[in-house]
Amino acid sequence: MTNRAEVVINLSAIKSNVATLKAKAGVDLMAVVKADAYGHGLVPVAKAALDGGATWLGVALLEEAIALRAAGITAPILAWLVPSGSDFQSAVDKDIDLAVSSIKALDEIRALKGAKRPRIHLEVDTGMTRGGFLSECCEIDINHLQGVEIVGIFSHFARADEPGQAQNLEQLNRFKKMVANLDSLGFTNLIRHLSNSAATLVDHTSAFDMVRTGIAMYGLTPDLNHLGTSQSLGLKPAMTLRAKLHLVKAVPAGSPVGYGATEKTKSETKLGIVAMGYADGIPRIAKGAGIFFNGKRAPIIGRVSMDQFVVNLGAQSSAQTGDWVTIFGPGDAGEYTADDWGGASGSINYEIVTRIGPRVPRIYEL
Repeated sequence: MTNRAEVVINLSAIKSNVATLKAKAGVDLMAVVKADAYGHGLVPVAKAALDGGATWLGVALLEEAIALRAAGITAPILAWLVPSGSDFQSAVDKDIDLAVSSIKALDEIRALKGAKRPRIHLEVDTGMTRGGFLSECCEIDINHLQGVEIVGIFSHFARADEPGQAQNLEQLNRFKKMVANLDSLGFTNLIRHLSNSAATLVDHTSAFDMVRTGIAMYGLTPDLNHLGTSQSLGLKPAMTLRAKLHLVKAVPAGSPVGYGATEKTKSETKLGIVAMGYADGIPRIAKGAGIFFNGKRAPIIGRVSMDQFVVNLGAQSSAQTGDWVTIFGPGDAGEYTADDWGGASGSINYEIVTRIGPRVPRIYEL
């Protein structure tokens, strides 16, 4: 195992965040663990979320759901990015609920032959204009729903992280109409779920029967500008990224650093080389983030390379080759956060945590 870098995941923070979000919602909670649990680790995070009070698990891909079942997890699981032509039979055999957003996929699932009835959630498009039934929703009749168990109906907000936007209310009202359409067909006892993390935090009227929380259960704010920091929302960031200083070297003023010599040292200083780069998920374009060592921040200087980046430690730094430094963490001690790195990369905290590659081991703390 490498000793150059590691991701430390605080599972107690995951459990605490889930408990906080569930209490705020007042309804069942689906823990979204797609994309290897946003880079935090699919199975350990799923188990921690269930321990924290989650009643469902949500994934994008069928293979993610199958991996959870293979790990012995028996909680209800919904997979929602399962297109026409997928191995629907395996999902049914393993008691995995399927999201359906087209009549074609619905017909394929209905044609399955087996002892178990497929369990499906109808995905409807209320304004995201991405997945989900839109005009086809009006074409669904009772015949399309024979042979399957309709468990739920759901949609997804496009701008819940911008409270007060008119589109949020438009989507909510459209969702209610689509639910009413299914009610008219006799499906009156479905699990209705619309709220994502942002809506769970700020819009109780959209909770319905269950909320789906992704980014917030990892302790990160859905939107720093509109909703505030993790701390202000009562959330605890679960991921800390650490690395060793591969080398510390003193250099004179005017030293060009990195590919393209995009920056030069302004004065005599010490540089630290961190053995992580864009192959590990460190954004190549990051400017204004860096590392934290001995109570001080040291910013990136020059371009991020594939396997390493350079930071300006300052002339008086006590850092030495082999010292561990924090790239990002909760921010409690003054270190850079995933929010800081997102801003420094013209991106968001979601991308920062999910892009940390598999060659960086995950270490779990209870």
